Amino acid sequence: MRIKGLKSSTLFALRFSEKRLLSGIAAGLFGLLVIGLGGWWFAIALGVIVHIGLLEFFRMAQFTGIRPATKTTLVACHLLLISTQLGVNGGLPSDLASAILPLSGAAICGWLLLQPITGSISDIATSIFGLFYLGFLPSHWLRLRNFTDVTFANNLTFFTEKFQGSLPLGMIITLLACLMIVASDIGSYFFGRRFGRRPLSPISPSKTIEGALGGFLSAMVMGAISGEVLGWKWGVIFGACLGALVALFALVGDLTESMMKRNAGLKDSGDALPGHGGILDRIDSYLFTPAVVFYVVKLFLPIVRG
Repeated sequence: MRIKGLKSSTLFALRFSEKRLLSGIAAGLFGLLVIGLGGWWFAIALGVIVHIGLLEFFRMAQFTGIRPATKTTLVACHLLLISTQLGVNGGLPSDLASAILPLSGAAICGWLLLQPITGSISDIATSIFGLFYLGFLPSHWLRLRNFTDVTFANNLTFFTEKFQGSLPLGMIITLLACLMIVASDIGSYFFGRRFGRRPLSPISPSKTIEGALGGFLSAMVMGAISGEVLGWKWGVIFGACLGALVALFALVGDLTESMMKRNAGLKDSGDALPGHGGILDRIDSYLFTPAVVFYVVKLFLPIVRG
């Protein structure tokens, strides 16, 4: 019986790993497809992910007794994404798109005020954070994907001039941002398994300081390569610094979601992805990072383009 039990547990572990691998590959291929398509395809795909992620976030909040403005926040997040996409394409004034965030916050507070049981500070804070966490932050993926300043990629100018439209610069910076996050995740996993000894945080006991350092190193290497590929001035140094920032905010995103799950008493945020848990379990590292990449590139562009 003991042998049978061992075999059954081993078989279950193998099946679980297989599901995790297959769903991970499927998610990666889907991501590559929609990033490559860009435009409204990318915006719609992001909207679906945000919608599911926000439902998971509010589900976790409800486990702690909080009553967020779920429907109002969902509508506000979609309006924020749509207005951002219209704004970067010139279909909507940028000031009007920027106004969606504060107006949506006011609408959420108004909705909670009108409920039979008036909302609490926790209800308001959770709803507004949901708007920020799964509306404002992800909207920066749209800004990155629609990035058009050709001077940020000196080494690729020849190709973009020769093959007009086949190599969008926004697609390049979006893919490189994703690659830095992936490098951070992979580095953290393998360094943690091989060298991990000291726990990083009680919030996520499986994470180690050694794993985190491995994630930083991997993202910095990917960032340095990206800086060289794009032809930035001091490309290796600037790219490595950007990679370190990406790794830091990816880790913050990961630990933030772990903290929320711990508070709600849940192992996973949901069950949308076999072997991976919920959508939030997969995208937690991708929420804070696009804003970091976008604003760093925008702010330091005059320096790095030489």
